[in-house]
Amino acid sequence: MIRRLKKLEKKLNILIVDGDVSEAEELENELNREFDIVGTVFDGMKAVDEIIRKKPEVVLIDIMLPYIDGVGVIEKCRECMEYEQLPVFIVLTSIGTEKLIECVNHMDIDYCMMRPFKNEVLCRRIKQVAKIKGLDQKIIQKETENNFKKNDQRTVIDHEFHMKQDVTKIIRDLGIPAHIKGYQYIREGIIMAIEDINMMNYITKLLYPTIAKKYKTTSSSVERAIRHAIEVAWSRGKVELLEEMFGYTISSGKGKPTNSEFIALIADKIRLEYGDEILSQGR
Repeated sequence: MIRRLKKLEKKLNILIVDGDVSEAEELENELNREFDIVGTVFDGMKAVDEIIRKKPEVVLIDIMLPYIDGVGVIEKCRECMEYEQLPVFIVLTSIGTEKLIECVNHMDIDYCMMRPFKNEVLCRRIKQVAKIKGLDQKIIQKETENNFKKNDQRTVIDHEFHMKQDVTKIIRDLGIPAHIKGYQYIREGIIMAIEDINMMNYITKLLYPTIAKKYKTTSSSVERAIRHAIEVAWSRGKVELLEEMFGYTISSGKGKPTNSEFIALIADKIRLEYGDEILSQGR
């Protein structure tokens, strides 16, 4: 019998900062399976002290905190810590206003996750952001045990398979040929956006880099290839279908949709058709 030796890797360590004690404890219990939770704190002042003292690799932080809010905590840490010591900050919030998103983008926060979210999706986002930030060598490469029964597994696989088929069909029907690079990149981006609607708020910071990493290219190349694919669709695609899906863009005189508009609209269409069955499943 051949025994496979698994390389032991250090788990990514995470500090949880949440003003809601029950929410924080629930997060800790869920994430403990995948990550090393180095602490859980419930107010902004304590959070600053713990981040500076423990130097975690990732901080999950709620916006609404006693004494100092989440944005204030991040600002103080950036003032007091060396750049190399700063953790990856993932903001958790139930307040989805445009002003907040603008604030998050302005501060160059690594990622913002809207509540409510599925814990499986949060785990995937932590790993994705960590990889982009160069922390992937510290993430344990361990598959989460599948607790579904075989019948449930088959149902999930069927939903995911048919969803990807539908995405492929829409892209082809729109007139994007399979041989150009943008075809695969658009398909990948739509599937990512279906699984996590937050992805569209970070198209340049997360979606492009994730696709680029998978296909061993650059984010700018991904962006250009998607742009080219959309232009191809507009020049040789089916006008009736384009008007049906993107009529608001054409009729308003704005011309072709942006990359994010194109991906988001198709992702929304598929998400409405499938509901929640596929949203919590990994690819």
